[in-house]
Amino acid sequence: MAFTNFIPEVWSARLLEHLDNVHVYSALLNRDYEGDIRAYGDTVHINQIGDIAINDYTGEDLAAPEELDSTMMELKIDQAKYFNFQVKDIDNAQSNPKVVDAAMQRASYNINDVIDRYLAGLLLAGAKSGSTITAKTLTSDNAYDYLVDLGVLLNEHNVPMLGRWVVIPPWFHGLLLKDERFVGNGTGYNQAILQGGWVGDAAGFRIHLSNNVPESEGTCSVIAGTNAAGSFAEQLVELEAYRLEKNFSDGLKGLHVYGAKVTQPDALAVLKCTKSAA
Repeated sequence: MAFTNFIPEVWSARLLEHLDNVHVYSALLNRDYEGDIRAYGDTVHINQIGDIAINDYTGEDLAAPEELDSTMMELKIDQAKYFNFQVKDIDNAQSNPKVVDAAMQRASYNINDVIDRYLAGLLLAGAKSGSTITAKTLTSDNAYDYLVDLGVLLNEHNVPMLGRWVVIPPWFHGLLLKDERFVGNGTGYNQAILQGGWVGDAAGFRIHLSNNVPESEGTCSVIAGTNAAGSFAEQLVELEAYRLEKNFSDGLKGLHVYGAKVTQPDALAVLKCTKSAA
């Protein structure tokens, strides 16, 4: 009998480990509400406290206390993706997990790629219109300067300095590598694979590299922000092994659900840019 040694929890952990290793955008958002989801279609309610007035003290009786004002936002788990593959002789793979591990890696990488592009588009759409800089064609002489401009824009929106990030495409990174202001900070190039795309720190940002930076008609949208900008939640809710009736193979299928919400649009800034033909 096939799958006699199959333990769903073991393979769920393997899949989620692979997912964590290749995430870029999802690692830049907070996951405060991830434990609240159980299935596709779930809704997480997020309360945000409004401003509290500060008054002058004159020595007289205090004014009546104001009531706290809050805004309710909803994080909907409205995305669901599944995988379904078959492996021959999976009992041997269970004792020597190389075959299933390889298949899990491909499944996790492809799910991650879908999630990464989804989050990049969500962050771009969630940024305020006044938080966009339209650059001239980028060169090795001005690419770093535009990172500084992104930081200034976040400063004007009172975004904390701590924890700022920016995600750039490979060609942008190539321009920065030709600028001593970036190289002199230590790029950590060899850590890009190990640290979820991190390639260095400069201009007040932790810089991440991704091939999923949004692009339209040759114009890239480089997104910067902090993890306060939004929330992301994901869960592998189903993982099931089964025997194929018309084949001497075993199947493995899984359902991955997720959702995200931009909760602080002011914590995002966007640079619209194109690369030089040279």
